[in-house]
Amino acid sequence: MVNSAEPRRFAILPDPGKASTTDELVTAALDEAFDGCETRARNGDGPGIAVLDAGCGRVSHLKRYRSRIERFVGADIHAPKPGSLPHLDEFATVDLCVDRDAFPPETFDVILSTFTVEHFDDPPAAIEHLRGWLRPGGVLILSTVNRRHPFVGGYLGLPDRLRRRIQPLVKAGAADAHPLVGACNVPATIDAALRAAGFVDVRLWTTGHLAAAWGRRRATRILGRIGDLLTARWPSRRSTIVASAARPELSITRQRTPGGPPPTPAWPPTRVPSSSTRPHGFAHRIRARS
Repeated sequence: MVNSAEPRRFAILPDPGKASTTDELVTAALDEAFDGCETRARNGDGPGIAVLDAGCGRVSHLKRYRSRIERFVGADIHAPKPGSLPHLDEFATVDLCVDRDAFPPETFDVILSTFTVEHFDDPPAAIEHLRGWLRPGGVLILSTVNRRHPFVGGYLGLPDRLRRRIQPLVKAGAADAHPLVGACNVPATIDAALRAAGFVDVRLWTTGHLAAAWGRRRATRILGRIGDLLTARWPSRRSTIVASAARPELSITRQRTPGGPPPTPAWPPTRVPSSSTRPHGFAHRIRARS
């Protein structure tokens, strides 16, 4: 997390020994988010839990929470095949970078964005839109690739034509090989974009995920495993970033000084997570590099 006294440094919450997987990190963050929603509901604060799967696919971490969800909405720039997402209550075709008014303000309690940030043409705009759709106290959880990993950085740096030819090899099929941008895909830029959008309680984790992501073919799975091992000891260079951030319980008027840094909240976060719910319990300081 960014330290205001050290603007070029941020903290990644590290692994206590064995690395947590992407699934474990996202699940722990969602568990905490749903527990917070249910606590507010018991206090009579708002209706049932509404969630948005932003950039949804056939697989969603939110499906396991179906019994706790009153309204389950999916959104993506591509419309799904009819009947392919039966767990959703509704689906909207949305360009998250452009369609600010796709949903009314303060609609959702939890928003999940799974490996979508790397496809955004304008990540700061998309993140700001997601914040606007959250209710006060709501939580955004996202996962995305980390271009500080040498394999990921090299892959994103390939000429578009060559990358398009390689991408189907590490995807389930050509239909899943969407264009990659990677404009906001290092820990420091993710942290900065979340804070600039007005989020508080911003937390970042990194983990090795290449072997899982590239595991559909033996050769790419082996290459991914090598990539995970290469960066296991360097948190800032692991292949995957998982972030959790909350919309403040109270409204914050954000006013940017021309040419100045993005504004920060005027008070500490009102939602302080229990250390027992965090996947990791202490912080490394590492220097942010783009």
